[in-house]
Amino acid sequence: MKVVLLAGGLGTRLREETEFRPKPMVDVGGRPILWHIMKRYASYGHKDFIICTGYRGEFIRRYFLDFRAMTTDFTLRLEGEPTVQYHADMEERDWTVTICDTGPATPTGGRILHIQDHIGGEPFLCTYGDGLSDVDINAVISSHEDHGTLATVTAVRPVTRFGVLEMDDAGRVRDFREKTDAEGWINAGFFVFQPEVFNYLREDSILEHEPLTSLAHEGQLQAYRHDGFFQPMDTYREYTLLNDMWNSGDAPWSR
Repeated sequence: MKVVLLAGGLGTRLREETEFRPKPMVDVGGRPILWHIMKRYASYGHKDFIICTGYRGEFIRRYFLDFRAMTTDFTLRLEGEPTVQYHADMEERDWTVTICDTGPATPTGGRILHIQDHIGGEPFLCTYGDGLSDVDINAVISSHEDHGTLATVTAVRPVTRFGVLEMDDAGRVRDFREKTDAEGWINAGFFVFQPEVFNYLREDSILEHEPLTSLAHEGQLQAYRHDGFFQPMDTYREYTLLNDMWNSGDAPWSR
């Protein structure tokens, strides 16, 4: 299946890192978070990527155009017509990457609609360019196929960043729990879509609003519950957290 990556947002809550580059190009362990997400999909055999760019999309274009030169040693002969000899193979050598400019202010649903011609009428995978997880991609696909809906979304339990207090009626604290799972489930992305989903999209569609709401009301949206690791990179604190995990050798998404 082709993998659609939504990589065009402004990333305003991570302004320290995104003022001059798109959030999917912010580094985790020396590589853009976008690369980490692609590696996760590739580890399950899904290596045909369509990247929906927008804000500062030229950074993503340049990264992949220069990818081999920037990630492997090479010898450049400048005499006559320049020639390049690369000295190492790339793990990413069998990736296919399509870069699509979907507009600087286009909402998520509109971005997906823009790349319809690249899908070819087949089911496809889709996720955001700023969240890491150890989700089993092929298990999500199997669940989608088993339920036969038009869309499947991966659901995770949110982790609160605040300590949770258990108190009696008089206000005396009986228990204190740090960083516990909050109640309910949230959208983590890692979607599987049938091509009919394009019928629910418009240029101004926010995927998480009318399209997914309509699919849910029609019984066409299934959730795959993931109890493992998921961490978005929405804030500088989360940027630091992900880098600390990588640097300590404890990066669940890379296993």
